[in-house]
Amino acid sequence: MNTKELNDKYVLPTYGRADVEFVSGDNARLIDINAKEYIDFTSGIGVVSVGHANKRVNSAITKQISKITHISNLYNIAPQAKAAQKIVKASGLEMQCFFGNSGAEANEGAIKIARKWGEKDGEIKKYKIITLQQSFHGRTITTVKATGQESMHNYFGPFPDGFVYADDISHVESLLDNHTCGVMIELVQGEGGVQPQDKKEVKALEKLLKEKNILLIVDEVQTGGYRTGEFLASQVYDIKPDIVTLAKGVGGGVPIGIVMTSLTGVLTAGDHGSTFGGNYLSTAATCEVVDILNEMKADGSLDDTIQYFNDKLEVFFQEYKILFTQKVGIGLMCGLRVRDADTLASIISHATQEGVMVLKAGRNTLRFLPPLTITKGEIDEGFNSLTRAVSSL
Repeated sequence: MNTKELNDKYVLPTYGRADVEFVSGDNARLIDINAKEYIDFTSGIGVVSVGHANKRVNSAITKQISKITHISNLYNIAPQAKAAQKIVKASGLEMQCFFGNSGAEANEGAIKIARKWGEKDGEIKKYKIITLQQSFHGRTITTVKATGQESMHNYFGPFPDGFVYADDISHVESLLDNHTCGVMIELVQGEGGVQPQDKKEVKALEKLLKEKNILLIVDEVQTGGYRTGEFLASQVYDIKPDIVTLAKGVGGGVPIGIVMTSLTGVLTAGDHGSTFGGNYLSTAATCEVVDILNEMKADGSLDDTIQYFNDKLEVFFQEYKILFTQKVGIGLMCGLRVRDADTLASIISHATQEGVMVLKAGRNTLRFLPPLTITKGEIDEGFNSLTRAVSSL
């Protein structure tokens, strides 16, 4: 049986998979089972931030697994402590980290921190968390309920109580009450359609929440790790959240999730845990990924790549305005609004045929999340393939 036949027989059908099977990669280039080459403008949905088969990351992983892979969090783990130090320093915030295995786990940790903080704060129990319509925070029962997309709530209730949805940031203030412990936002909504928040509104929200002693929680699962040009999108927006969540790109392909907070005395021994979270393998990879990205930011190559990609995307957008209505995003988290859903599906299908991988976001957005290490040559090749894909539509 081939891989597709094995999937059909043994794997639950929870994904609408394209009939493509990749066998190797090199930075932003992938090769499938038929030796066809593709340029990857997806990086595994924002995960492979330093490219496929990155030699430095591979070396760090190989070196670590030749010694020890996992032992549990009952003992000190050197690369975990070092990864926490690197992440906190890159964030510019005074925080501590908890390590899990995914963005959903990181957001679960954030919710638990906020809820326990709300228990301690005064006589009135604070437990409500406000999120935004079109947000996406994960697929566990709690993070599905935290997600502000009603369609995500089908079939899986009853859900935990205490989540309230604001139409947008300007609507948050009207929903605050004595039971609100936090507001959780994505500064650029990813699954919701590559939708950046307005900077003035975010700054005003930060000020309001500080005045009312309510926590600001920023979900940076997709924006974190220099995806928007700074280590955190919070730095782009010039805010200091109380809780930040990370995952995806900071692991470079190895599963990791991180919740970091300035509320360092809230969780104590036994309040939270993870068997696999922050083990030697994942944090050794994260240390190397963060080092690579820090170096790229320091030497200007990251900013140069962001500029070059966005210039190419703007040219493409202008040339095909018959298909697209708007260019959106920040850094290398970009999107083009497509005029209708059928056209979007056709673009993605044609792009795969022409050897370039792109993504859908929301109902009508063509999403781009290339590796941060993508070269100018790979960018050029990818847009040439994309041009061929849309020219026939």
